Formats: sequence, structure tokens, C-alpha cells
Amino acid sequence: MQRSKFLKATLVAAVATVALLGAQPAAAKTFKWANDGDVNSMDPYARNETFLLSFNLNMYEGLFRRDKNLKLEPALATKVEMPSPTVWRWTLRQGVKFHGGEPFVADDVVFSYGRAAGKGSNVAGNFVSVKEVRKVSETVVEIETKYPDPLLNDKLSQIGIMSKSWAEKNNAQFTADMTKNEENFATRNSNGTGPFKLKLREPDVRTILEPNPTWWDKPEHNLTEVIFQRVANDATRIAALLSGEVDMVYTVPPQDTDRIKRTAGRKVLEAPETRIVFLGFNQQLDELPDTSVKGKNPFKDKRVREAFYRAVDVEAIKRTVMRGQSRPSALMIGTGLNGYDQAADLRPKFDPEMSKKLLAEAGYPNGFETRMDCPNDRYVNDEAICQATVAMLAKVGIKINLVAQTRAKYFAQILRTASDIEKSPQISFYMLGWSPGATYDVHNVFESLIQTPSKASGKGLFNAGGYSNKAFDALADKIEQETDKAKRDAMIKEATKIYLDDFAYIPLHQQVVVWAAKDNVDLVQLSDNYFPLRFVKMK
Repeated sequence: MQRSKFLKATLVAAVATVALLGAQPAAAKTFKWANDGDVNSMDPYARNETFLLSFNLNMYEGLFRRDKNLKLEPALATKVEMPSPTVWRWTLRQGVKFHGGEPFVADDVVFSYGRAAGKGSNVAGNFVSVKEVRKVSETVVEIETKYPDPLLNDKLSQIGIMSKSWAEKNNAQFTADMTKNEENFATRNSNGTGPFKLKLREPDVRTILEPNPTWWDKPEHNLTEVIFQRVANDATRIAALLSGEVDMVYTVPPQDTDRIKRTAGRKVLEAPETRIVFLGFNQQLDELPDTSVKGKNPFKDKRVREAFYRAVDVEAIKRTVMRGQSRPSALMIGTGLNGYDQAADLRPKFDPEMSKKLLAEAGYPNGFETRMDCPNDRYVNDEAICQATVAMLAKVGIKINLVAQTRAKYFAQILRTASDIEKSPQISFYMLGWSPGATYDVHNVFESLIQTPSKASGKGLFNAGGYSNKAFDALADKIEQETDKAKRDAMIKEATKIYLDDFAYIPLHQQVVVWAAKDNVDLVQLSDNYFPLRFVKMK
């Protein structure tokens, strides 16, 4: 009898154990995904770059956030009021804690905004209109602006809030300046309030996140672990998806999309991105580095800029490099954004013969030699686009020495910081991409890329080539404050004409966002290429 009871109990326990072990893999929802480039920093203010901002906003949160339709909704703030045209007042969400257990209070917001606007930060451009940030109470914060800034709430939605006590405890009161290869505790560690928290950080290899069990919001995801891997080689990255090693690939080369679509159990997600990929000229230095032209800068001559523009065949790039996954653009802003003007989106004719004529008129009948800097792991087929550009310019007598490198090295070389905004990077000709993700408005492009770099105004932070036009600057400042839509639209048209007539840049195209995943993964693909893990579900 005793033996029978023992055997019965053992059998029940064994069945329960087997059932438990068998249930574990089904319940454990580990999501593995890969990209060609790494995040580079866990600090949410380290670089104003989509991938870094997007990744870190899974751990950090702003006062407001974007929903699945890119509309602003409350996050760490529950409401916002405007007692006057220059005062914004946020009521903070109560009961929120950071991953380390620290309570979220007004001091954290005041500290974070000061840090984001301060030394080493690459997101300081969001604060150019800000006069003062002040604590009203433990649950209320005010920002006073120098002038009316109707887009302020949009700008600050990407500023993840940090714990003041955590940053001070770990000597990370300031952002480490990535342009100088600096690091501090916040570079490899994280302490936000978001839906995921950092479990492991191995730079350039993998970063592991886990759900935040005390998150204030109700999770829509069903993940127990997120493993992000950097897989630089395109073929290796796609092979990992097809073999099942990873569940999702964030950057898909155009040449691989058809093969993925034909593979059972895999899917491709495609949508036009808000980003414009473009080429820029250094128009600030009196003499370019690494060039055959001595004693002057050929890019200060509009005829030379136009010659380069007309020598680049964007339709050929679309056809051969992008495999149709791009929309050629004449503008520095993409479709679907506020301020896009379809009537102005007409590119000057591709005309190599006119390019040669313009170069001759400018004093370069035999062309000249210069350097081009390009990333090789940031935009879709970025290095291949630069290689195609080099070949096209060679046909009009321009010899380009191409230097392509990883985003970490590339951005450290070409980007300005608030402290040295008026100092020109040592570059000549370069590639960059821009999406006005903070505001989805053309003014973000004007202020960041086209206005004169100025320490006094804080504008032009990402104008790497130093283009400057005082009439444009004045218009952009008025556009920032104007609330009358008709007046604002008229000024946008005028400002757009100025930079187009100047051939300030060479816009190339609006690239297509292409992700790929297993069929059992549900994703929300946003047109700004942000990837909120809180929307991921695995079947």
C-alpha cells in the first residue's frame, strides 16, 4: 500500500516535471534580431541618430511618446498645459520608478533636460528655444521658451528621462562626447523607466534586454528576453534569418528581398521612410583637406556644386543600387511630412555635359581631385551609393578618393557638437541621411541641416558642410515661431527655393524601410524607422 502510494506520487511528480519542462520553451518568448551596425552607446543623448535613439527609447522614456500611428500620447507626463505662449507646464505621472528602484520625480526631468542640452550631448538642438526649465512641485515641471515654439512638445518626445541620483552616483552628470571617443558609466549602462531594461552589453557583439516588471504601463508585447546582435556582413545577416538563428533583421539589402519573400515562413515588411539620403559639400573651410585645389575651396562656387549635382544620376542609383527601393527627391524632406511641397520636388536634369561646362566656367576645365567620406553600415547600400557616385563624377573629370567606414568612426569625424558648433569638420564631400523624427516638420530640417552653424543660436548643429545663407536663416527663424498656417507655408516655399537655387546639397532619395522577419513575429513598422519593442509579439 505504501509502495503504491509512493509510486503514484512519484508518477504524478514526474508528469508534472515533464509538463513544466515542456511548457517552458513555449512560454519563453526570446526575440533575437540583428542589424548591420551597433547602437554605439546606451546614453540616450549620445547621438541624434535614429537607430541609437530608437533602441534606447525601449529603456528610457520621454514625457510623451509616439503611438502606432506616430501620434503623440502621454508617457511620463499625463498632461501638458500652456499658461502663456512661452510657458509649457507638464504634470508628471506618479508612482513611476526607474529600473534601479529610484522614484521618478520632477528633479529628474529638470536634470535630464539640462544634461541633454549640455556638454557632450548630441541632442542639444532640441533646446535652442528654451530659456529655463524649472521645478514647480514634485509632480509639475515648467519650461519657459525665449519665443513661442509650437513644436516644443514634439521635440522633447525623444528625450529619454534619466535618474538624477543614478547619474550623479556614477559620475555621469554629462554626456560622454562621442566625437572625441569619450565614455562614461552611461555609455555601457542604463537606468530608465521604460518597458525594457539592460541585462548585458557587449559593444559591437550583442546587447540583451529583459522586460521591466515594474513598468507603469500594461505591456502589449509577450517577450521575456530580447537579444540584439550586430551582424555587419549582409549575406551572413540574411542567412541567419533564413536559417532561423534570428527572428528579425532590421536592415535588409534590396538585393535580398525577393529571396526572403520566396522563403517559406519568412516575410518582408516595406514602407517609405521619412528619411532623405543626401550628399553634402564643405562650404566653410577656405581650403579643403585632401584635395588637388590649393588656396581656395571650389565648393564655395555655386557652379561647382551644380556641376556635381547634375553629374549624379539618381535614377541609375535607384535602378542598379537600390533595386527600385528608393524615391528620388529634389528636396531635403520626404513625402508625408509637414512642409513637403510636391510642386518644388523636381530635380534639375541629369546632364554630365552641362557639368563639364560649369566646371570649366568655374576654372576647373580638367576637373579636380578631392575626398569623399561615407558610412558603410548606416543607410541602405550606403557604400555602394558612394561608389556609384564616384564613378559618375569621374565621367566629368572629378577624381574622388572614397573613404568608407563604420558609423561610429564616421559620425565622430563629421558631426559637430554644441561646444564646437562653429568649427568645421575636416571633410570635403560626404553622405548623410536625415529624418525629422522629433517633429515630422520641415523646420527640423531647416534648423538642423541648413541654417548657419551658430553657437549663439544653437542652430545648424548637423550642417556638417557649413552652408550659410542669411536670408534663409531669417526665414527659418520666423517659420519656427509662426502659428498661422498660410503665412508659415508661404515662408516654407520661399526658404525651400533659396536652398534649391543655391544647390546647397544634393538630395538623392527617400529610402524604403525594409525589415524581414519570421512569420510568427508580429511587428509594427513605423515610417520613421523607429522600432518600439513594446509592440512585438511572438506566436
